[in-house]
Amino acid sequence: MSRSQARSCHSLVVRVPGPVDAAELQRRLRAGATGSWPGTAARLRLWEEALPFDAGHPAARHRVAAEAERPLHADGPPLRAVLVRYADGDADLVLVARHELTFDEPRFTFGRSPAAALPGEDATPPEWGLGDPAQSGRTGDVPVPLPGTVRADDALLTGAVLLVLARYGTGRPLDESQRTGDFLASLNGAEAEPLPGVGLRIDTARPGERRLPSLAPAGPAELHFLRHEDGSATGVLRHDLGALSPAVAERFAGHVAHVAGQLAGDPDRALDAVELMTEDESRSVLRLGVTPPVGSARAAGRTLHGLFADVAREHPDAIALTAGDTSLTYAELDARSERTAAGLSALGVTPGSLVGVALERNADLVVTLLGILKAGCAYVPMDLRYPQERLRYTVEDAGASVVVGGADEPFPDIEGVRVVTPGELRALGDGGSAPLLAEDGSATAYVIYTSGSTGRPKGVVVPHRNVAALLEATREDFGLSGDDVWTLFHSSAFDFSVWEIWGCLLTGGRLVVVDYWVTRDTDLFHELLVREHVTVLNQTPSAFAQIVEADRQRRAELSLRLVVFGGEPLDVRMLAPWFARHSHTECRLVNMFGITETTVHVTAHTVTPADVLAAGRKVGPALPGWSLSVRDPRGRLLPLGVPGEICVGGAGVADRYLGRPELTADRFVTDPYGGGRIYRSGDCGRLRPDGSLDHLGRLDSQVKVRGHRIELDEIRNVLLSHPAVAGAAAVLNHDTPGDSATARIDAYVALRAAASTADVLAHARGVLPAYMVPASVTELPSIPLTINGKVDTAALPAPEAARPGRERPTAGTGSAGTKEPAASIDGESDRLTEQILGLWGHALNTDVTLKDNFFELGGNSLLVIRVLREMREQGLPKVATQDFYRNSTAGRFVELVRDAQG
Repeated sequence: MSRSQARSCHSLVVRVPGPVDAAELQRRLRAGATGSWPGTAARLRLWEEALPFDAGHPAARHRVAAEAERPLHADGPPLRAVLVRYADGDADLVLVARHELTFDEPRFTFGRSPAAALPGEDATPPEWGLGDPAQSGRTGDVPVPLPGTVRADDALLTGAVLLVLARYGTGRPLDESQRTGDFLASLNGAEAEPLPGVGLRIDTARPGERRLPSLAPAGPAELHFLRHEDGSATGVLRHDLGALSPAVAERFAGHVAHVAGQLAGDPDRALDAVELMTEDESRSVLRLGVTPPVGSARAAGRTLHGLFADVAREHPDAIALTAGDTSLTYAELDARSERTAAGLSALGVTPGSLVGVALERNADLVVTLLGILKAGCAYVPMDLRYPQERLRYTVEDAGASVVVGGADEPFPDIEGVRVVTPGELRALGDGGSAPLLAEDGSATAYVIYTSGSTGRPKGVVVPHRNVAALLEATREDFGLSGDDVWTLFHSSAFDFSVWEIWGCLLTGGRLVVVDYWVTRDTDLFHELLVREHVTVLNQTPSAFAQIVEADRQRRAELSLRLVVFGGEPLDVRMLAPWFARHSHTECRLVNMFGITETTVHVTAHTVTPADVLAAGRKVGPALPGWSLSVRDPRGRLLPLGVPGEICVGGAGVADRYLGRPELTADRFVTDPYGGGRIYRSGDCGRLRPDGSLDHLGRLDSQVKVRGHRIELDEIRNVLLSHPAVAGAAAVLNHDTPGDSATARIDAYVALRAAASTADVLAHARGVLPAYMVPASVTELPSIPLTINGKVDTAALPAPEAARPGRERPTAGTGSAGTKEPAASIDGESDRLTEQILGLWGHALNTDVTLKDNFFELGGNSLLVIRVLREMREQGLPKVATQDFYRNSTAGRFVELVRDAQG
């Protein structure tokens, strides 16, 4: 039977004391059906079944329940009557009828309840339901354990359901400052409203009757309350197992009962004082989110350089890092970093100072970071490709007096700041020594700057002990050892590098430092993975998608045993081609959710082919020593399954935001449930009954683009800082839905003075790093706002397809609106040009001319890789990634490829 057929029927079970005269019962049934079923009542048949048990036997109850829940055939009569006889002489009469049938026999009257607030049949399963799609269509029942103090009052029962749904985040918002009595009074006599995902029916029960107002719940779930003669109420939650798991359904029913008891007890209590969960359940949920620490206590109070020194003493001749043609043993890395520390001391840099680092990824970078720590200082990493103004702001905000930069990479002149090269530092340290300091795990190890909503990045202060705890939490589970080969793939300004560098060096592995241009060329990087026998790889999902494709096209065997995903949400479906080639038992894939403010990683979930089929959003339980909870906007703990803000506690919580006491107080808070300090992440998630976390995105304007954490409000504030901009907005779009490579940020501006969007874009480029620069800037008369005064993103028009300063061409026309061949050189058609412009246009979803710049049209590093791969598939010459970047105008790129063809 279909679910719609079950929803079209209801049932009534009536206890009939013995002895039972079946013929008389059938006569009464036919008489009762005559009024609403004229002409066919005479054909009504009373079916009989005798059971060898008394009425109270479990098998008897099960048989009657099954009969009461069996729908009618679509083309059959609208009423079925079954008499179930018991060994003690009593019987149960089971009546199943269509909703349109009103049965008039006084003893057996029943019909659709008028007091019902029901969702539509196609209502979306609530996000908190955690149902099993494989169980969809099957119905489960959970009793609602109402306290004896709860009377059968419609307003009280309705109010309890409304408040629970509001706390779950799926009901209509309520003013929780109002008193309970006033809230319930407002519901008296009010017309029943549809409830999102959960239906509500309230009926009057008669002695000896059991009613099912619908054989399957209307929508994902349905609460059915019965009023009894003594004024009490009982309830049951009927739910689709595909929408609500049994565990979640039981908790939801319990929350309705618990809230109803509180609403009934004190009419002067404010709604915000009503607790959703009992104290026992709250403690249980808190415990579920905590993973106890593992491993030894050797990291307690230790520093990163102190732990490194232990490894260097144990394995002085083992190779610590490889960078191009340079290899350093642990002893050599230790000695070079000691000279660096001595050089800082010679410059007058005192322990506790912050030292800026602006170096390319090479051996000197790792030496310098370790040397800064040995000097008792903390490093502030910066990416040399950031705009000069952003570099200047970071140094000044950190109060750094020394920046270690490369000889060939000029750093902006800043008054009072000395820029030295790694070689100069080591020369200064020759013959000197680093200061002898006691190890202090609470000392700051590094300050990494992240995007900030105020328009300026903010520095996150992380102590040594946090990173040491991260290694202790993962070392045993991941099997990290001196046999591993890691890559340093990411910028030191991205906290993934913290895990790469110290995860490798503090477990005795070999760190392969990957040149910037190799990170931009998937083929070269894949060759490096094979050549260096890399065993531990850390990637954003966007970057790994390119590795999956490169691996599919090559026969060279990888040595990977562990791949860690981080930096952005993982769509597990992208891993299907990888699992087709690599067994999950030989190469472990781990999805880790993390935040800079909680020291790189918070959770770990091993991804299997089963996850790909389920297409879930699991990121796993908390790491040992970390804790997870999900809270509502008021900071109250939420039940399992209910989405809310992810809050993180435990060993990874950073010290503070540098120089931002108000922001620190807002985000790093004392847990009112007694769990110490927790960080309010701004991420949305839900906790599952097994303690694992589902990551559901952001609650605010922060987004992740190719692993980069971006506050859209920072971009908006930078745009507003242009003198001609009166209003601005920034939104995340995808040229191809679900394709992370096509993620782009589009900006909208309202201009108050004569200016072009090209001027605004140039202003943004001077402040924002490349990954935050909008792909388009669209001018509007004004920025549309919601009634709450926020940007109404739904009202924003489609972004301009062309970059500012360039007219948008129509199909087959040039910028002046006249017919222009899409591909021409000196007026002659050219097949190579047609191919290149076609590939660019396909990747960028726009028309491309020879004058266009790939990156000004919204191109990014992932799209570069995609274009180069498609070129090879079409038989065109191989082009190095850095040559693409150096020849990013279409005309120059065509000539580059033409030259490569010979």
